[in-house]
Amino acid sequence: MVNCRFTVAIHVLCLLAARHPQPLTSEFIAGSVNTNPVVIRRLLGLLRKVGLVKSQPGVSGGWELLVKPESITLGGLYQIVRPGTVFAMHSQQPNVLCPVGRNIQRGLGVHYQKAQAAMEAELDHTTIADVLKDVLGTTK
Repeated sequence: MVNCRFTVAIHVLCLLAARHPQPLTSEFIAGSVNTNPVVIRRLLGLLRKVGLVKSQPGVSGGWELLVKPESITLGGLYQIVRPGTVFAMHSQQPNVLCPVGRNIQRGLGVHYQKAQAAMEAELDHTTIADVLKDVLGTTK
């Protein structure tokens, strides 16, 4: 099963950055993402815990970005939402009587860890501001 929490978190933070300082409701954000507002509220709750967003109750309330988009790296965000490893091993234990099946997970594990680390290092070089520039087609 593919987990899209990371992508949704990027979308939400880009939207909050684009509309800053206007607070946005979870319903508005959910409309942009095309998902249920409950999904958005859960994700925003996590982002609030780490100090990236805040919420204001009331008629003119909503969610606001607390941190400059230039200082939020995708690598840092990935660590927060932790969608899991990019590469998964077998869902069932391979046949231990087979010479390949017996060792495949150990053999692949090293390569998967290196690839995951390279991906995470690359994400550290991209910020929410960078993504927002690409999304909006601007050079802010």
